[in-house]
Amino acid sequence: MTLTLTTPPTTTLPTTRGRRLGIGNTLRSEWIKMRSVRSTTWTLVAMSLISVGIAVIAGVADSNQWSHMSLAEQLTFDPTKKSLQGLLFSQLIIGVLGVLVVSAEYGTGTIRATLAATPNRPRVLATKAAVFAAVALVVGQLLAFGAFFVGQALMSPAPHASLGQPGVLGAVIGAGLMIPVLGLFALGIGTIVRHTAGAITTFVAAMFVLPLIVGALPSSVANPIMKFLPFKIGDTMTSVQHVNTGSAFPPWVGFALLCGYALIALVVGGILMVRRDA
Repeated sequence: MTLTLTTPPTTTLPTTRGRRLGIGNTLRSEWIKMRSVRSTTWTLVAMSLISVGIAVIAGVADSNQWSHMSLAEQLTFDPTKKSLQGLLFSQLIIGVLGVLVVSAEYGTGTIRATLAATPNRPRVLATKAAVFAAVALVVGQLLAFGAFFVGQALMSPAPHASLGQPGVLGAVIGAGLMIPVLGLFALGIGTIVRHTAGAITTFVAAMFVLPLIVGALPSSVANPIMKFLPFKIGDTMTSVQHVNTGSAFPPWVGFALLCGYALIALVVGGILMVRRDA
């Protein structure tokens, strides 16, 4: 009697070794990363509370103080700019989130897994920037229009603006566009520096410290420099009444310059990402 031993058939399991993510999967991966971390939620909540909250405070304060303002203050009163003041702080907050999109992965070491799945490093940075920009664009426009409508509703008896008045719609849209562009600028800084604290410090210095330093210089020196700074560009973008326009670029010229800053930061960050180890 012969006993024949047989081995069960082996099942070949699919392997992901050597598999690379396509552009669609990379975008989906970055979207999952962004929406799954708590920092994104808390950042967007903080932006909403601050932007709309300051619009409420400004609307109530201006309506109460209108009768006590001097004639010069009443003639230069810009209700649109008043309602959009809170977005200045949102620009700072979105900058922090933009830095974290990149620096958090470097800090935890998960960037190695990201680059292993997608070795094309420029594509990794481009998809991070695209997903972040899309979210920031939607949030920025919602906050800009929300702050504007809330602020204007509370300004009576002070003069209030409407979207049909000259320059108002452009100022509101421009305020919302500042959010994604400054966020991308911060994302580029985060890619260059790679350390969260250092990148945030650099962004804050470029946004708020540098204008203070330049402002301390004589006006003949400060004005030509000041109009190139993001803070001055943002102030002009959200204004309808442009006072002393010689010290600032026209709103959309300044915005194009700001887009150039963001693009330069991202390009430099992408070059360094390719050249440096993860």
